[in-house]
Amino acid sequence: MGMSDFYGPADEAESIATVHAALDAGVTLLDTGDFYGSGHNELLLRRALEGRDRDQVRISVKFGALRDPGGGFLGFDGRPAAVKNSLAHTLRRIGTDHVDVYRPARLDPAVPIEDTVGAIAEMVEAGYVRHIGLSEVGAETLRRAAAVHPIADLQIEYSLLSRGVESEILPAARELGTAITAYGVLSRGLLSGNWSRERTAAARDFRAHSPRFAEQNIDHNLALVEALREVAAARGVAVAQVAIGWVLSRGADIVPLVGARRRDRLAEALGSLDLHLSDADLAAIEQAVPAGSAAGERYDRDQMAMLDSERP
Repeated sequence: MGMSDFYGPADEAESIATVHAALDAGVTLLDTGDFYGSGHNELLLRRALEGRDRDQVRISVKFGALRDPGGGFLGFDGRPAAVKNSLAHTLRRIGTDHVDVYRPARLDPAVPIEDTVGAIAEMVEAGYVRHIGLSEVGAETLRRAAAVHPIADLQIEYSLLSRGVESEILPAARELGTAITAYGVLSRGLLSGNWSRERTAAARDFRAHSPRFAEQNIDHNLALVEALREVAAARGVAVAQVAIGWVLSRGADIVPLVGARRRDRLAEALGSLDLHLSDADLAAIEQAVPAGSAAGERYDRDQMAMLDSERP
């Protein structure tokens, strides 16, 4: 996502080099959305995959978010016809005959989830989609969707600072055999160990409007990061590696989605695979960043209202 949108300017050549480095390191999952840069990210992946074996990667695509030419959001469209139309454009932009995981980015409140999933299921039957995923839905919606077609994966924010998934959604996913793709594992850079109070986000950077980076919350949240830094220092690793390693420790059915835009950040993230967190380490992490300790919601009020996963 960050290679095309939402986090300020990105270097396209470095982005492609980072994808190449990830593939060469054995990374197999590439996650995108057709609305990331209004198609730009899918075209970027097409360039990055030129000359590569398509069968060696799993491409996950989110769809449904509507945008205007200025980049503004216009809502979501989960109608069956929109599902098939969006998929047709995605296949052409990426230059592939199938998508490995296809999922609505959000629940369309005007369209029953059964209708949206049913349309994707038709695309599975036709061979254009391998697996059906969902994003940011609650346990009830997940169960309704799974009654129509098996849901391979639920993409949802999950990190030391965002643990709401643990109460109802994660147990429901495990009951249904649905894996979790955990995004935001570094909480938009807060848990990277590289953010500071003096650092400012550009106007079009998500963090300029994120409650957790707001003036009234940033000091509290950075104090949590400093406590985590002590745990990382005791192990001789980076803060980001501990944050990613913690998500990895949650279970083999949880895949951390790391949004590295540069090769050095990718290398740091991959280092978390060599980190084994002991029970003592996990206890220290829990003490440093207890559940529910973050100040501020993970999105602003309007965006939180769009999350089925946050409904009581």
